[in-house]
Amino acid sequence: MLLASTTRNVLRRTSTKPANNLNINRYRHRSDRFNINRIKLDNRSLQNLCNNYSTASEAKVEEEEKRNIIDNKESIKADGEFTGHKFQAETKSILDIVAKSLYSDKDIFIREVVSNANDALEKMRYVEVQGEEFIESHTALEIHISVDSDKKLFIIQDTGVGMTKEELIANLGTIAHSGSREFLEEVKDKGTRGMDGSSIIGKFGVGFYSTFMCGHKVDVYSRSSNPTEKAAHYWTSDGVGQYRIAEAENVRRGTKIVVHLRDDSLQFAKESTIKDIVSRYSNFVGFPIFVNGTRINELQALWTLPPSEVTSQQHDAFYRFISGSYDTPRYILHYHTDAPINLRCLIYVPDRAPTMLDFSSEDGGTAGVSLYSRRVLIQSKTEKLLPKWLRFLRGVIDSEDIPLNLSRELLQNSVLIRRIRDAIVSKLIRFLVDESRRDAIRYETFYADYSMYIREGVVSTVDQPQREEIARLLRFESSHKSQVTSLEEYCERMRPGQRTIYYLSAPSRVLAESSPYYESLRKHDVEVLFCYDPYDDLTMLQLREYKKYNVRSVENEAQLDELGKTEDSGTVATDDALSKEQRDSLLSWLGDKLPVHRVRVNDRLDTHPALVTMAELGAARHFLRTNQLRGVPEEERVKMLQPTLEVNPRHPLMVKLNSLRDTDDKVALMLAEQILDNAYISAGMLEDPRAMIQRLNELLIKGFEKY
Repeated sequence: MLLASTTRNVLRRTSTKPANNLNINRYRHRSDRFNINRIKLDNRSLQNLCNNYSTASEAKVEEEEKRNIIDNKESIKADGEFTGHKFQAETKSILDIVAKSLYSDKDIFIREVVSNANDALEKMRYVEVQGEEFIESHTALEIHISVDSDKKLFIIQDTGVGMTKEELIANLGTIAHSGSREFLEEVKDKGTRGMDGSSIIGKFGVGFYSTFMCGHKVDVYSRSSNPTEKAAHYWTSDGVGQYRIAEAENVRRGTKIVVHLRDDSLQFAKESTIKDIVSRYSNFVGFPIFVNGTRINELQALWTLPPSEVTSQQHDAFYRFISGSYDTPRYILHYHTDAPINLRCLIYVPDRAPTMLDFSSEDGGTAGVSLYSRRVLIQSKTEKLLPKWLRFLRGVIDSEDIPLNLSRELLQNSVLIRRIRDAIVSKLIRFLVDESRRDAIRYETFYADYSMYIREGVVSTVDQPQREEIARLLRFESSHKSQVTSLEEYCERMRPGQRTIYYLSAPSRVLAESSPYYESLRKHDVEVLFCYDPYDDLTMLQLREYKKYNVRSVENEAQLDELGKTEDSGTVATDDALSKEQRDSLLSWLGDKLPVHRVRVNDRLDTHPALVTMAELGAARHFLRTNQLRGVPEEERVKMLQPTLEVNPRHPLMVKLNSLRDTDDKVALMLAEQILDNAYISAGMLEDPRAMIQRLNELLIKGFEKY
């Protein structure tokens, strides 16, 4: 940094000029764009020059940063005559549409005129690099803005290439005529080097007319950099279909635009307003921007730099700027790609865990990922370039190729945008998967904070391959390990012939391991994922498949079909075990007495008397949790959910229940109802457990009567 700074100071003071006429003074305030390879100086000579200047001289140069070239000395030439012209777009209505209806926000006009100034400076830089002759070679390449609330003026001036009279007529007198686009085509035809077009912003040729949204009159002073053009010119129009041109004097090289503000747009005569708008839209334009003499765009566009050249301190400062927060980024994804489309992405995962307010809000907070095109802000929220579930991200996406509408505010070409969106999401998922392998503990912390967004991504994504891609980020504990595991790791540990990924929803590991739904798979040594979050049910139901494996809850019916049924549950048969006739009679009696769809025997149960199964128990729990079953009569609920009570005929409670039917029918019914409620509790489907307290107390009294 010291060498670069000293180099810039040397270049500001030395009168030595490169042989190709490159004006090194234009780097005066462009430290972020300084490229030593463009200057034909021997490295040793350069080092010797740098050594001749001290740090004290650097401090002196910093004092020069506050500067303003707007002096308002321009005037119409005394003997000059106005020539009247009509706009070449045929009708006044087109100008009205462009000036007053094309843009959604008046602030945009500042973005547009700054972009035009940027293009003029880029053309000037190209002239310098090509070694062509130009006037005022000592002038630095800058953009200056000045406001005057008393006179109701907004003024912007650049030191760029300027315009001749003919160019004023062509560029300002013809709506939708883009001088920048014409310039790039000319450069391409010539096949010259030094200009790749990536810094040229203009494309449609309508940005200048946005000034009429806020101004009842616009004046333009311009002087061409071409030394053969001796005269400067003044252009003026009130935006009603005509403009006038006259010769002017005391005009600097470049272009100066004076907007006479309307009474409803006087906010643009306030310095604070202009600083805020320029910082928001044009903070990363590649040339210095001064507002009333103070430079306001000091930050570098980090996303345009090679990732290896950006330090963690730069990332921290940039992240705080774009996010408006005070934490640091947890993960940083910084990458460039030129195929199939030009993209520059710098994406941050915040370190601060999101709150429920962040999650529930539509925009996920106060900031997001912003869309830029050639360093100019297009959208502060990229709703089409990133799916909603990634709204917790912060950062920048910049592309020269993203199709924009005429106002450069909206995206077009939905097919291309969808391809870009899929590419960015896939890159981000691969990045997070790699980070999880690199540091599993750090990723676990991230998952604990952001798992709700990832679940939302699985649930809200329609395309199954994309849904499975997002599912790579899911993490669960499993029956084989207490540490979290991924679906991919689960598949690697599968038993031969297993075609299903099993999961079980439970509030905790203790309850999962003691669940009646898990005991049969435990005997088969089948690994089961334990899902503790209530929304895991909905996530896994929506996922359905992963890498051609079925994703199924162990609570569903026939969950062990592919493994086969066990012939012996492990419980030693006793003389008290129910016979087949007793089983059939008990099942019939339970079906008549209990509000269930059907009753059947479950030979896989061992330590539990019964359990409840449904076609989609997870979905039923979701309906219950979201109060969609509240107020539904019991009979209707049974028809909707069709619960099946599966009983263990070898369990002592079922044997006792069978005998109680003959000796105490009332107690038998109470016991049967309690067994059903216990099964509903194990399934997480009992809406209000307080309803069974009286019955449970009566059963306890009956059980302790002999004591």
